Amino acid sequence: MQIAIERNPLDQVDTETLVVVVPEGRKEERFGAAGLFDQGEVAGKSLELTLLHHPAGVVARRVLLVGAGKPEKWNSGELRKLAATAVRHLKSKSIKQVALALEGSLANPEFAAAAVEGAILGDYDPDRYKTGNDKKSIESFTVVTEGAGPWLEQAARQGQIIAEAQNFTRNLVNEPGNLLTPSKVAEAARQMAAEYGLACEVLDRARMEVLGMGALLGVAQGSAEPPAFIVMRYQPASARGSAHLGLVGKGVTFDTGGISIKPADGMEKMKYDMAGGASMLGAMRALAQLKPPIPVTLFMPCVENMPGSRAQRPGDIVTAMSGKTIEVINTDAEGRLILADALTYARKQGCTHLVDAATLTGAIVVALGHLNVGLFASDDGLRDRVLAAAKAEGERMWPMPLEDDYKETYLKSAFADLPNVGGRWGGAITAAMFLKEFAEDTPWVHLDIAGTAWIDESKPYTAKGPSGVPMRTLVRLAMEWKD
Repeated sequence: MQIAIERNPLDQVDTETLVVVVPEGRKEERFGAAGLFDQGEVAGKSLELTLLHHPAGVVARRVLLVGAGKPEKWNSGELRKLAATAVRHLKSKSIKQVALALEGSLANPEFAAAAVEGAILGDYDPDRYKTGNDKKSIESFTVVTEGAGPWLEQAARQGQIIAEAQNFTRNLVNEPGNLLTPSKVAEAARQMAAEYGLACEVLDRARMEVLGMGALLGVAQGSAEPPAFIVMRYQPASARGSAHLGLVGKGVTFDTGGISIKPADGMEKMKYDMAGGASMLGAMRALAQLKPPIPVTLFMPCVENMPGSRAQRPGDIVTAMSGKTIEVINTDAEGRLILADALTYARKQGCTHLVDAATLTGAIVVALGHLNVGLFASDDGLRDRVLAAAKAEGERMWPMPLEDDYKETYLKSAFADLPNVGGRWGGAITAAMFLKEFAEDTPWVHLDIAGTAWIDESKPYTAKGPSGVPMRTLVRLAMEWKD
């Protein structure tokens, strides 16, 4: 999609469709639309769509009125949804050129960036492997803000960078397991790093054995596909302060559950079990272009969890890189095993703050549904930073408890330092407590995205499939970092 900006009055904007934001309770008298408001056909309710053909007083061939709801509830997240809804609606009608008008209080950098993000995200469909010539897409999207200052170009560029990085994440997550093995993820990471000037190395099995990553290798041993541990580094030209942010992402390219095999129903979705790592790769792609003031390093352990003849068994005991021993009670609790070694390695690489993202537990879906990411934190300051970034980006997160009682009550093993599961109760919390053992004293936040990384049904503003959560939060966290 080509992104453009225009500063002309609305009546001079030459486009197939001009999108106009309509607040609830405010009558739109332009474009010959007044009668629609008088008759109650248009009210400005959130995401209400009214397409006007041959509108009066403008060059544009159509005007799409999009309801924005109550003005007091406006924020960049809502505008992002509005732009995405408009694009998806117009795309379905084979329209190629769209312009969106930002007027009045909407004419600012935050909303301009959100409009561009929404357009690019709304244009996304996970149909790469469909054949035929009936695929539709928007060719150009223009942000129209009459008389806007030089901030408009910068805002549009930022929105484009972030949205394209989020779609990069979504494309990775949507790749089937037969085409995106751990080695293929590593290949994609190398290509992306080379394109955007990031340092990238991939640790192979032999290197992991030397480092003592027994928890990670235990998961990998059931698959014929070799594991890969991706390490990607961004270093600012002039670092501000002493912070070094580590992003740790789960990269299970397909999860059968191993010997503790999953039910067949819905297992095809387990290609999304690397969504945490993919979101980190997307964040690094954006950060390489936006250039935050702190160094950021990504750590993504990639494995397949398969029930091969060499697969680890329930009851096996593995030794993690930290030296802790782990009794494997359930081989389907594999994500925390690979993240244990990744967190240890990130600490040893000098990261002062850690954020991990993982499709870790079904228990978080039971607790929070598909609307909120479960957030666990060992440090109040880092927790508040992440929550603030998430709120600004419209990625909903909810703080969960992380108290020592959960470990003492549920996370015990008679045969090793700790088990990899803690029983039926508080499953998302005991999973986080397990990871905390390997983050140790480093300020750390764990994001359980099992309920939010995949959208089971399409919505007016987004397609079914991968969401890209929490990539935008991670980008804002790094961009707004202050020691």
